[in-house]
Amino acid sequence: MKRFEITVEIQAAAQKAWAVLLDVERWPEWTASMQRVTLLDGGPLRVGSRARVEQPGLPAAVWQVTELDGAVRSFTWTSRGPGLQVAGLHRVEEFGRHCKVTLAIEISGLLSALVARPLRGLNQKYLGFEAAGLRERCEA
Repeated sequence: MKRFEITVEIQAAAQKAWAVLLDVERWPEWTASMQRVTLLDGGPLRVGSRARVEQPGLPAAVWQVTELDGAVRSFTWTSRGPGLQVAGLHRVEEFGRHCKVTLAIEISGLLSALVARPLRGLNQKYLGFEAAGLRERCEA
């Protein structure tokens, strides 16, 4: 398994950052790493929810929420392909009047070694876009 991770401090309440993260269809408004996110199931984001995600330089993929814990403000969604699974992890931690957000991508499966290395730069770039965009959105 290969993991890419970034953590960002945000001068906003954890609940605000959590609400922005859960509103996945609006991510393209604040991060250049997303062109379009479309929820495929009705209602709020929950375990089992699926979303079609379009990102620059990558084929469109369907991601499914596999874990969501509002009490600790974290969710994970995964996308699968032949010999490959990619998980996106999101966690918001409260620190008084501000918060810390950790975003990570984990690539696993038989083809993970072949995919992770060439996508290393893109993964790090996109995590950077997401961290910076989330901070700007929450602090505005």
